[in-house]
Amino acid sequence: MANYKDDLAWPLEAYTPLKTLIIGAGITGLSTAIALSLTGHTVTIYEAAQSLSEVGAGLQIAPNASRVLARLGVLEQVMKKANVLEGLSLRRWKNDEEIGRAPLMPRVGEKYGAPLCVIHRADLQSILLQALDSLRNPVTLHLGNKVVALTHSSKTSIQLETGEWVEGDVIICADGVKSLMRQNFLSPGEENSEKIKKEGGLAAYPRGQADDVADQISPVPAGDAAYRVLIPRSKLEGNKQGIKLLDSNIGMRWMGPGGHIMAYPVRENTLYNIVLLHPQSSRSQSESKPVYSTADTRTGKSSKNEMLSFYSSWNSTIISLLSYIPDGEVAEWNLLSHSPLPTWMKGNCVLTGDAAHPMLPYVAQGAAQGIEDAGALACVLAKIGSKEEIGDALKVFESVRKERAERIQSSAGETRRVLHLDDGKEQRERDRKMRGVAGRSRGLKGEEKGEDVRNPDLWADEEWQEYMWGVDIMREAVEAWDRK
Repeated sequence: MANYKDDLAWPLEAYTPLKTLIIGAGITGLSTAIALSLTGHTVTIYEAAQSLSEVGAGLQIAPNASRVLARLGVLEQVMKKANVLEGLSLRRWKNDEEIGRAPLMPRVGEKYGAPLCVIHRADLQSILLQALDSLRNPVTLHLGNKVVALTHSSKTSIQLETGEWVEGDVIICADGVKSLMRQNFLSPGEENSEKIKKEGGLAAYPRGQADDVADQISPVPAGDAAYRVLIPRSKLEGNKQGIKLLDSNIGMRWMGPGGHIMAYPVRENTLYNIVLLHPQSSRSQSESKPVYSTADTRTGKSSKNEMLSFYSSWNSTIISLLSYIPDGEVAEWNLLSHSPLPTWMKGNCVLTGDAAHPMLPYVAQGAAQGIEDAGALACVLAKIGSKEEIGDALKVFESVRKERAERIQSSAGETRRVLHLDDGKEQRERDRKMRGVAGRSRGLKGEEKGEDVRNPDLWADEEWQEYMWGVDIMREAVEAWDRK
């Protein structure tokens, strides 16, 4: 692994050690636990699932996240398990024509001072769990402990499903897009138990605001779903094109009417990870059976025949890859989103990760934004001089994270539209711009150079990459606290 320069003094030493309670043991919750423990806080995680044997697929770790993971002491282990993508190939759905190619590593790592890689989600989760065990300041993880309520008025506490109440100095809600805590945190007071009201529960909105708030907190279908497929090398032996893709360390993005496919190798080129985005069916909206814990309750089961019915007219490379999928059920991920929230915090309680800002996958920032939350939150909580300043720290956290996360949320929606264009005039103009940007990156001259043209695929657009990947969120959090 390359040595990337980092001159931020880390770990910060907490002036006021806190008892912190984290709800949810997904990527955001585990990253937050490590960051808080490193700065000297006492950390307890409550996870509803009985185990963390998560069904997973590939995810991308961009420089804005790998910079945080380096400070958490886990990046070296991540890079041992990860694949480093050298580029992104943008391709036509019908004939497999390459429209353009965006360079990635090592160029991206040299530019931003931190690497970009892809990794199996379960591998990242395992690395984070192992890191908990090696911390000098141990983290307590309670599995099978569902949190059903929280309070923040006279005291900050959570209620477990058993009825037990647990007090803490700060509560971090990282329980996913279908966050029960977001509902409890921001929902109208009438929906909460009498005990929560009596204890000063968070949901104390006036009756007249109830409908407006309810509209903002409930996740809704985004209109798309994704099949997630992992094809082992053993199945691709004998398929020259399949092995070439598996060994290439190039991300492949096939764009077509109403959908697109993203594919790349993971686990040291032993698995080919394919994510197939398509319109969500009415069946998947009403009949999907959740198979994840609170970390992700959006994944259900579909059939191979249903998957093939959408992609049957796509190019022969796609059809060949899909032929290796076993007959029967495939995992289908129903994409959910919600409008930007009025706030992420109340008192000494804060929402993070998908509970605060669920990301559609089109700019590959879901895990990265949760990891940013972890790093920024640990920085501001380390700086407080007394427990009375916890609320101030959470306000600073929100000031450096909320607008940024919401802009990236919005960019994912625009990228989705561009990638899924029907064939026609707008699609041809999109492809022309992509070719121009690719020509510029190769140093071509004249019209082919693509001057003043941005890549319509914002994930591959250098200007938007600068915004997404070029931020050192932990440094920004420290500087924001120092300015306050």
